[in-house]
Amino acid sequence: MSTPALSASATTRFLTGITTTGTPHLGNYVGAIRPAVAASRQSGIESFYFLADYHALIKCDEPARIQRSTLEIAATWLAAGLDTDRVFFYRQSDIPEIPELTWLLTCVTGKGVLNRAHAYKASVDKNTAAGNDPDADVTAGLFMYPVLMAADILMFKSHKIPVGRDQIQHIEMARDMASSFNHLYGEHFVLPEAAIEESVATLPGLDGRKMSKSYDNTIPLFAPREQMRKLIMGILTDSRAPGEPKDPEGSALFQLYQAFASADETAALRQAYADGIAWGDAKQMLFERIDREVAPMREKYEAMVSNPAQVETILLAGAAKARELSRPFMGELRHAVGLRNLGAVAQAAAAKAAKTALPTFKQYRESDGKFYFKLVAPGGAVLLQSPAFDSPREPGQLIARLKRQDSAAIAEVTPWWLAADAPAAVIALLAEAE
Repeated sequence: MSTPALSASATTRFLTGITTTGTPHLGNYVGAIRPAVAASRQSGIESFYFLADYHALIKCDEPARIQRSTLEIAATWLAAGLDTDRVFFYRQSDIPEIPELTWLLTCVTGKGVLNRAHAYKASVDKNTAAGNDPDADVTAGLFMYPVLMAADILMFKSHKIPVGRDQIQHIEMARDMASSFNHLYGEHFVLPEAAIEESVATLPGLDGRKMSKSYDNTIPLFAPREQMRKLIMGILTDSRAPGEPKDPEGSALFQLYQAFASADETAALRQAYADGIAWGDAKQMLFERIDREVAPMREKYEAMVSNPAQVETILLAGAAKARELSRPFMGELRHAVGLRNLGAVAQAAAAKAAKTALPTFKQYRESDGKFYFKLVAPGGAVLLQSPAFDSPREPGQLIARLKRQDSAAIAEVTPWWLAADAPAAVIALLAEAE
């Protein structure tokens, strides 16, 4: 199984992750999993998928829940058709270079940038409205969330990040951090871009708000068939009766259908809205359309969840594959910021000095009126001493031939070597001699 090199190439890298704090729902599938899996099958694409369990610690202090969610999310991606031989599929906490990169990015990121992060500002605003200290119950983990997310993205030089519109800010912050680091230490990071499907960037939940575990308005992706039908029948709609035209704009039910349906199917439902379709009938259409896509995946998902050891083996293999990229890149970054092997620095300096310390040709004229040349080692030892020449042109021409490593010229001067080992040691350096 080949591993792509972590370097600039014609390929486009997609990276996405899901926080391991809950059961995957339709919003996760439509907004992240489905488009990412589809992208992984295209030529010229390298795909990175990770279980964001470090991020989970910011939101959840229930170890069993995080473990269960990790299993469910991994099984979901596998059931959705992810080919782990074609992609990088790993658990965030199995890549130790990610938290190390987080610290490097922390040191080039202004606090003012993090003050503007949506999640942090929302917590501060909530505390302020309640009359509490602005930072009450705000952990450093919540404040630093954008830096950890940037490390996830930048570690693998990702180009495209499939996100909802509410996550665009984090991609912009990752770009800012990458730019700051590159400005200080040289071009190391790729500047990522958000990849959004406009029609499904934010999928509505049961109550019309964004589908989110935080709002408890989700539809689990692999809920049993009848449970899914019951949840869909409970989607909030307005009071318009059967026969009354209905507006698809702003309708959570319509948006959900559009996320799964083809263009022709969506147009047909739009017309049904105009014709006054009953909400119950519209919900049944939505259920049947979603179930048609989800049902084939449900059986594989249930098999994976019942065999966690198999999932663990897949995740560890994915981490080993990913670390073939992250380890050398982290070494590059450590060197860039000055976290270097002191012995290696000394060896490099010695090697450089040895390379620059080359023998030197010296031409001169003696009191007898004759012309000579000699080859002098850096320490002053004479390696080769020529006999007398009648004109300065003769030694000059011979030196030029020696620098070209002309075999006849070397044979001509062989009797003149003063040191027994000089020819073998110096002939290879003649071309570089001064």
